[in-house]
Amino acid sequence: MLMTLVGIYTLFVLITIYTSVMQIGFVNRAKRGNAVLLSQNDFLKAGNYSVAKEKMSVVSAFVDYIIFVLWLGVGIKFLQSTILFENEAVLNIALVLGFLIIGSIISLPFSYYEKFVLDEKFGFNKSTLAQWIRDTFVSFITTLIFGSLVVFGVYLIIISSALWWLWSFIFIFVVIVFINMLYPTFRALFFDKLTPLQNEELDKEIKSLMDRTGFVSSGVFISDASKRDARLNAYFGGIGKSKRVVLFDTLIEKLTTKELLAVLGHELGHFAHGDIYKNIALMGAMLFAMFGIFGNLPDSLYLELGVAKSPAVMMILLMLFMPVLGFFMMPIMGIVSRSNEYAADKMGSELAGIGGAVELANALKKLVNENRSFPLSHPLYIFFHYTHPPVLERLKELGMDIKEMDKNAMAEQCQADI
Repeated sequence: MLMTLVGIYTLFVLITIYTSVMQIGFVNRAKRGNAVLLSQNDFLKAGNYSVAKEKMSVVSAFVDYIIFVLWLGVGIKFLQSTILFENEAVLNIALVLGFLIIGSIISLPFSYYEKFVLDEKFGFNKSTLAQWIRDTFVSFITTLIFGSLVVFGVYLIIISSALWWLWSFIFIFVVIVFINMLYPTFRALFFDKLTPLQNEELDKEIKSLMDRTGFVSSGVFISDASKRDARLNAYFGGIGKSKRVVLFDTLIEKLTTKELLAVLGHELGHFAHGDIYKNIALMGAMLFAMFGIFGNLPDSLYLELGVAKSPAVMMILLMLFMPVLGFFMMPIMGIVSRSNEYAADKMGSELAGIGGAVELANALKKLVNENRSFPLSHPLYIFFHYTHPPVLERLKELGMDIKEMDKNAMAEQCQADI
């Protein structure tokens, strides 16, 4: 059984690396060709950023595989022999937290490199080292606090029921929904400062869009995200009456009012079509499959690992293999998600009024430009990684002439050079 699981994980890593290598080769060739949507200079920069990110992913996959083998070979046994408590509940919580702490420490160099080397090089990083350390520390502490509570809950379920995997799935699923409801409040409390939208005209326009789709929100807020990152973004967080519309200040700065309304119309399209609930259902299906598999592993596996079967070890194995199932379910989730995006684009262009499709297309083009998003990708990479359709496909679906948009990009670059 152990060799089967190792083989599955090895296949997962090989496919992950292969798709990244194919993407790197594809982008390296494409970035030297004719620019699409962007000026030639920005097209090359976006390609370089995409390649750099993918190279980091390859290194990360290699490291993750080595760590995975070490966990199965000696890591879990080391935790069991090192962490000793008489109280069984405390012991199991400590073992799982030990696993999470070591994983967090291992991921720190990658997080630092992405923020202060890669993002710094391409002009995204606006954060200071002190701010990054604070954010990392807050995330670490909150993970320990809330993680210990969740682990304790699963521990109680495991020791109380033979069908622990089913009840644990339900418990974790409820926790995920609860976190989604609290996310805007949590982010505002510890990370971003949220302030009510002061532009009364824009606020009125946004609320008019929400009324037309039946979206009830606790308010429209501006996030000071620019203190950390130069990327453009917006999100509708929460469920029920806790929903908030949050706009990054970078988005307000770069998009016109009509473009912004088209983007928000797109997000409201997701709400109107119930996409958030579809995504939660897909997540639930993945969790159900994962708990079903790891709730019924034979006892011989633990003998092969040389560890005592305990709730903590069962949870650690579950977390070790969670990325595998997530990766192989991604194509299914991607197909559903990409279909949802097309439908949301259509509704966003309609909600934006006359010329809404053009405004949404212009907004998408700006998002590509400001976020250094390379507009071309290898088909295999799209299949395994894309939750959104390629931007060119979205623009075509909106009825845009890509060649005409390319001419405009060239004209903008010439004007900037002058």
